[in-house]
Amino acid sequence: MRHLWLLLVTANLALSAPIDEFLAAAQSKHGERGIRAARFLTEHMPTNDRKLLSSAFLMENLDLALEARDEFPWAKEVPEDLFLNDVLPYAVFDEPRDPWRAELLGKARSIVKESRTATEAAQALNQKLFNLVKVHYNTGRKRPNQSLKESVELGMATCTGLSIILADACRAVGIPARAVGTPMWTNERGNHTWVEIWDGEWRFTGADEYDKAGLNHGWFVNDAAQAESNVPRHAIYATSWQKAGLSFPMVWARQSTEVAAVNVTGHYVKTGPPASGGAELGVRLFQSPGGRRVEAKVRVVDAGGQPIGEQQTKAGQADLNDMPRFALKPGTRGWLRFTLGRRTRELSFGPLKEGNLTLDAVWSQLAPASPTILAIEEWLELPLPERNSDARALHAALTKTEARRAVELLTTDRLVRLQRERKSEFERQSITIGSHTLRWMERTYGQAPPDGHSLWISMHGGGNAPPQINDQQWTNQLSLYQPAEGVYLAPRAPTDTWNLWHEGHIDPLFQRLIDDQVALRGINPNKVYLMGYSAGGDGVWQLAPRMADRFAAAAMMAGHPNEASLLGLRNLPFAIFMGGNDAAYDRNKIASERTTELDRLQVADPAGYDHLSRIYEGLGHWMNHKDAEALPWMVKYERHPWPQKIVWLQDDIVHRRFYWLQIPEETALKERQKIIATVKGQTIQVEGDVPSTLHLRLSDALLDLDRSLRVTVNGRRVFSGKPKREASAILASLEDRADASSAATATVHWKSPSITQPSPIGK
Repeated sequence: MRHLWLLLVTANLALSAPIDEFLAAAQSKHGERGIRAARFLTEHMPTNDRKLLSSAFLMENLDLALEARDEFPWAKEVPEDLFLNDVLPYAVFDEPRDPWRAELLGKARSIVKESRTATEAAQALNQKLFNLVKVHYNTGRKRPNQSLKESVELGMATCTGLSIILADACRAVGIPARAVGTPMWTNERGNHTWVEIWDGEWRFTGADEYDKAGLNHGWFVNDAAQAESNVPRHAIYATSWQKAGLSFPMVWARQSTEVAAVNVTGHYVKTGPPASGGAELGVRLFQSPGGRRVEAKVRVVDAGGQPIGEQQTKAGQADLNDMPRFALKPGTRGWLRFTLGRRTRELSFGPLKEGNLTLDAVWSQLAPASPTILAIEEWLELPLPERNSDARALHAALTKTEARRAVELLTTDRLVRLQRERKSEFERQSITIGSHTLRWMERTYGQAPPDGHSLWISMHGGGNAPPQINDQQWTNQLSLYQPAEGVYLAPRAPTDTWNLWHEGHIDPLFQRLIDDQVALRGINPNKVYLMGYSAGGDGVWQLAPRMADRFAAAAMMAGHPNEASLLGLRNLPFAIFMGGNDAAYDRNKIASERTTELDRLQVADPAGYDHLSRIYEGLGHWMNHKDAEALPWMVKYERHPWPQKIVWLQDDIVHRRFYWLQIPEETALKERQKIIATVKGQTIQVEGDVPSTLHLRLSDALLDLDRSLRVTVNGRRVFSGKPKREASAILASLEDRADASSAATATVHWKSPSITQPSPIGK
């Protein structure tokens, strides 16, 4: 036992011998300030350094630190506690303990000779030293915590190694310096290390990231501003030689506690802008997967083709997390356009979520930007009077992908124009066409889904009565139904006649109303629902078949159909609600008959005529709100803008467009004209009373436009070939209706009066 005790004593004496020798030499050579410095350095020294470092190493470090303190004017004014903690130490982290002071003092003297302050000196070192020692950022370095010697031998280092070099160089000329970093940014993009120097206060800079704007600038400012002091992995720490209760979280040595630290998060959160709830998109460009980064111009273009911002990607010596960043709105979609020389390639992004996102693009995998799409964007940038409808860009053949892009571009432009043109009537809640004005009241229910609110158009009863009676019916209608989600809109009939809702002025007013809601409120055009009570139910019977291509579903409450046909309801889910005792004008009897007719139509055509009928026994014209079951039934449906089969029967109020059929302006319209159009594979069959000229509005949602198609009219072929997708077709479609989902990308038409003949298609 005594033998073991002697061994321990001997070992401790051997361990303390270099330290004791160093303390004695420091006091002998430098007096009181020397012994204070030596004691501070050794008291906080890591255990391994006590074992391995010689007295000569420690003494050289002390000599040169005190020499710098005496030589440089800024060093003379450094408080002693800062000098001891942030100038005197021979290491920043746990890097190899190579002697660096003499080498860096020799190199730094010439760099800082014109400097008057510590800030100027640190800026000069950051600008010139790394070129002098030939070390720059490169992820191919051996390890993060390289010493100056190791980094010079490799000619490379990452942020930690570069920070060690800059901190050492600053200390070599008497500037207090420390490394600062975070284990992980709050956006989970990784860790980072940089440097702080003291010049009356602590100021920061990126190592080998000289910024002529001065200190406290850097690509990481906004990231640092989001740091969280009370979340250890997202806090910001500065190194300290003196034990301060915390240890620096070194990501390369996660279990080590030998490097002391202080939490400096508060300083950075104050320096950056507050979180705005926006979205930030960071962009990096690589030559190939896992390859080097590339410098290129990157332009952000939104889905409507409008440029949002433009910067330069970073490469070479820039930190991997140093990248262009674009502040965008959550939900933004668009394209990143990268330009290298004369080549432009692109990558789609979005919709963006709130917060920070880094997008890595690989040049070798990017698709070339379409010249046609670029030309369409240029056309859209022209003032409206200068947009030539004969422009080559509008008539160039589009691929399927280009057509989708063109629809989005042209739709965005159309909606923006409508927002500008229709803002006043939207805010007044009043639309006037000719001599008729449509006013409305509305309520909004629930949160808007990502694809936009639904729209519920609910028509009031009354009619053939004084205005005040119809006004009361209008007010009542606003409170009659409450959808779980959507904009519930109660319009006021423009007249007080008995046929409030099925006069010829209603159709264009409703078309405009829907377009306004889509453009100015973001209504989903595939979730527009029609309903009405009493005289409003009369309107549903009439409007639903002739405007079926605008609605997702329709519900008729206590109305009379008069002469209206059901044939146009083939693709529109339709509900009938009637009191069993509602015998006025035989409404209950006719509702039952129409239910039977819909049953028959659905049996004959099982893919169409989806319907619901409720005839409540014992109830009269008022159904005690039982008809509210219409809403959960209707909301199950969304409009299908491109049905494979269309049954079009013109009413006494005629239309030129119905789904993907369109009668051109030069062709006269006929009441009760009947047309059936069916798609079977790549063949379109048109039958019935077909006009001599008919346009087929086509889309890849209907059939494959990359393949030839065949069109027959009453059994005779009128077209065979591959239709041409072009922007002019999209533009014409959108000018007619501001509805991207029903926008045609190609058209086929013919003129052949000899094949036009009536064909029986039912009642």
